[in-house]
Amino acid sequence: MKNIKELLQEFKEKDYKSCVNLHIHTTFSDGKSTPEEILSQAKELKMKKIAISDHNTVEAYLHNPTLKDEIVIPAIEFDCWFMGCLIHILGYGIDVNNQELKSLCAKTKAGTEADIVRLFSFRHPKQVITAIHKAGGVAVLAHPACYWAFSLNTLVKRLIKLGLDGMEVFYEYRRHRKIIKFHSEKKVARIAKKYNLVCTGGTDEHGSLKK
Repeated sequence: MKNIKELLQEFKEKDYKSCVNLHIHTTFSDGKSTPEEILSQAKELKMKKIAISDHNTVEAYLHNPTLKDEIVIPAIEFDCWFMGCLIHILGYGIDVNNQELKSLCAKTKAGTEADIVRLFSFRHPKQVITAIHKAGGVAVLAHPACYWAFSLNTLVKRLIKLGLDGMEVFYEYRRHRKIIKFHSEKKVARIAKKYNLVCTGGTDEHGSLKK
């Protein structure tokens, strides 16, 4: 049986443009669709793999047994601060019952959806990456082009020293992410290749998978 890192390394850019979406939010954070609706939509679209990665919470998995479906990769997206940047780290293939990981999760609903609350995150990437690894997962830097670090290469290099496994290379940069984009997608891909990082992708969906 493949481990999560091997599975993620199998997916290519064409997969992320057609049948794989590893960045989806539901009503358990700031999305508009329920986990059941997302799963139903994914099956209608004949998707190969999806990951519900709500902000700072795994509650969708704890309350919805249907998410044990084979097309779902358990995931989470943590907010944390590093080098003066509010960054987001995705955890894939996690044990959603892992206590260390759950201890870093938001304690209120506001901590999963309200931007002003999430800005005051006190998580450090070392804590987040360690917890993801202890939960059996892979740690991936979300939408890397959006961080205002003077040197994205330096930011990524320092995160690798903390255990970062990958970068979200195949990302659409729509909505507000299109406006607050400080680096090119080519640079993101170049850095991921330079450090031999796992490359993932997703739409950062907050609505419906069906357009």
